Amino acid sequence: MSYRLKVFLFVLVAFAILFALNVGYSAFKTILRLDAVEAERDQWQRPSDVLEALDLKPGNVVVDLGCGSGYFTLKLSSPVGDSGRVIGEDIRRLPLMFLWVRAVSRREHNVRIVLGEPADPHLPAQVNAVLVLNTYHEFTDSHSILVHVHQSLVPAGRLVIVDREPRPASSNFSETAEHEISAERVESELRQANFEIVSRQDHFIERDSYGEKWWIIVARKR
Repeated sequence: MSYRLKVFLFVLVAFAILFALNVGYSAFKTILRLDAVEAERDQWQRPSDVLEALDLKPGNVVVDLGCGSGYFTLKLSSPVGDSGRVIGEDIRRLPLMFLWVRAVSRREHNVRIVLGEPADPHLPAQVNAVLVLNTYHEFTDSHSILVHVHQSLVPAGRLVIVDREPRPASSNFSETAEHEISAERVESELRQANFEIVSRQDHFIERDSYGEKWWIIVARKR
């Protein structure tokens, strides 16, 4: 092997190592930032009440639909236990990658990752509960999603939806514009998809970090 080729390979390997270290450091900083943001979110999101609404048992299969980087996915791991299964579903690859890293680092061995599509979340059969938190307003085809969720749930399986209430028309607040949907509309769509409404709380969260209100709907498969 020539001297020039050896130097070229050395430089190439050095750059590859530096690139890998930079990517790893950036990912580490992102995970630390996620932990800090989620700790603050715990103060107003009422995670224990959401878990109670799901009514999970050891051995259950639960889906976090639109899981992002796993804020709630990781919280679902303990209630279903080692014999249960938590499925974190999203249509974005990068947040799912962070969720996988976080689940592995926390030894949450019952967490599974699913890459869905806008109209098909690719859920397995015999699911006991599905959580859709801060995601329903993002659906481009909510009817198709609800049909798939209905098919995947066991009889009387639960669907819990939590989202932001639209601000008054007179409000000038635009930072989260369109990241909201009314409980009335979602309840109507749930009934059309053959779900039974168990409960609905329009003022589930009176004020989040942006000063917005959230609602919660608990439904079950007929």
